[in-house]
Amino acid sequence: MDCKVSVIICAAGKGERAGFNKNKLLAPLFGAPALWHTLKKFDMPEIDEVIVTSSAQDLKEISALCAPFGYKIVTGGKNRTDSVKSALAAVTGDITLIHDGARPFVTTELILSCINSVKKFGSGVCAVKITDTVVYAEYGELRGTLERDKMYRAQTPQAFYTEDIKKAYELAGDSVYTDDSSVYGAFIAPPRLVDGDESNIKLTFKKDFSQEYATINVCSDTRAGLGCDVHCFGNGSGITLGGVKIPCGKSLIAHSDGDVVYHALMDALLSAAGLRDIGCYFPDSDPQYKNADSGKLLNTVVKLIYEAGYTAVNVSVAIQAETPRLSPYIDKMKDNISRALYISPDSVGITCGTGEGLGFVGEGLGIYVNCAVTVKKFPNN
Repeated sequence: MDCKVSVIICAAGKGERAGFNKNKLLAPLFGAPALWHTLKKFDMPEIDEVIVTSSAQDLKEISALCAPFGYKIVTGGKNRTDSVKSALAAVTGDITLIHDGARPFVTTELILSCINSVKKFGSGVCAVKITDTVVYAEYGELRGTLERDKMYRAQTPQAFYTEDIKKAYELAGDSVYTDDSSVYGAFIAPPRLVDGDESNIKLTFKKDFSQEYATINVCSDTRAGLGCDVHCFGNGSGITLGGVKIPCGKSLIAHSDGDVVYHALMDALLSAAGLRDIGCYFPDSDPQYKNADSGKLLNTVVKLIYEAGYTAVNVSVAIQAETPRLSPYIDKMKDNISRALYISPDSVGITCGTGEGLGFVGEGLGIYVNCAVTVKKFPNN
């Protein structure tokens, strides 16, 4: 019997133990947000539908990550249990897999094993046997030893027939659970275990985001791209560079908002991914781009390079301007670029110089920007 398979990816948490001061799933892992790697793993023919939970705070960023895959987004609740309930309400498949967004190392084999286990036994929960001696303690004192042969560590995915897991969560009421097998086991039946994988770790602490600890082969190709742009000064009272509005006795003449930094950056990204220049995607003959926000255009470019299989690794921007003085705005520009590309601000370099009174820039006629980027290509898996 053919079954439609849905996946719920839990990404609505805060991940405070990782210490990033934001959702850990949006922190960079090998040049892309950690969540991106998880989303990529479920882009496979056997999966018919993917629903991702997100907090209201992270909705914009997570929606941008999901867009190239066509995944659905639902707003999560105050805890994991509430978030899964919200996602289950949107599920349309016969079988539902529930997976932690913080487990980007899941393999195709594990996913298929869970699906097959549901078809054969009604459920499939990834778990690995514990090899260490397991003890329990109170007040810092060892009180006993558990039977190691019966001890497992539960992982995700955890898969069930949709009607069963929905019923389990309905019967659970307001009770809070840390994983789905516990809910299923409490109200439906003992869940069936599937051999898990030691490499299917859950990103919990900051050290887990280091290549020293992570063991995923994500990149098969590294490329560089160059972009440049120039705009003339015109009458006005301010300019926008790198998404930052800067007071100035002039403006930059352009069809859009004239953000020459973002324009050079977009061309560099598109070039690195082997795509056409920004004029191809946002022609100045199209009225919809009149006074357009270049930050929104940059978001579109990021989606385009993701769809081409690339993600940015680092950025170098060189701004040539006689006026205004730009140093007070550099840090904010770096923050804007890092958020747009899902990379650390430390991976963004911005330098500023003048024309020393020479040429177009030196005569104060406009601003010229060069940009270089490095991107990495992700393999199909």
